[in-house]
Amino acid sequence: MDAEENYASFLEKVKRTIYIDNMSPAATDSVVKAAFNQFGNVLSVHFIPNYLDPKNVPQAALVEMETPKQAEDIIAEMEVYPFMILGMPRPVRARPAKLEMFGDRPRKPGRRILCQWINSKNPDFEVAQKIKNLVKTHAAEASFLLMEQLKEEEKLAAQQNETLKANYRKFELIDGVNEDGTAKQLAHYYNMRTSDS
Repeated sequence: MDAEENYASFLEKVKRTIYIDNMSPAATDSVVKAAFNQFGNVLSVHFIPNYLDPKNVPQAALVEMETPKQAEDIIAEMEVYPFMILGMPRPVRARPAKLEMFGDRPRKPGRRILCQWINSKNPDFEVAQKIKNLVKTHAAEASFLLMEQLKEEEKLAAQQNETLKANYRKFELIDGVNEDGTAKQLAHYYNMRTSDS
């Protein structure tokens, strides 16, 4: 495949891919696939690394669908309904993917990129230093928020687990009452009819 065809194929891939962000750090490849397979066939899920966070926990992903129509339907659906991950609604946003989001994008035929170092005497050097400091501050804030979010999600998961266990114990208790004949005895005592009588 020559460069032109390779780039055209990549552009088609971009059209059927959606970008989702604000995901739970607990979301996995299988969780995201299960959520989006209800809209169509998911071809691939690529998590975008968060390079500003020391633990590199992804909170965004590129989800490639089988057709551009499926991608459009997901974007429209997520504007109306909350996205559920592990039984919890998440403020996940979906948008069409852009060329720049793909780390493995092929070089556009005929495009050239020139890079250069900025000298400390260059007027843009001070702007670059400010941006560098701003990025460091943002990284520290993002890391703190992510750790707080993880703590909250672990706490909520523990609460949901306890509730599930309590409900299961209630179910076992009710099931035990039916099996040992206590329900029939109580029905007879209170002059009530049971479903099997």
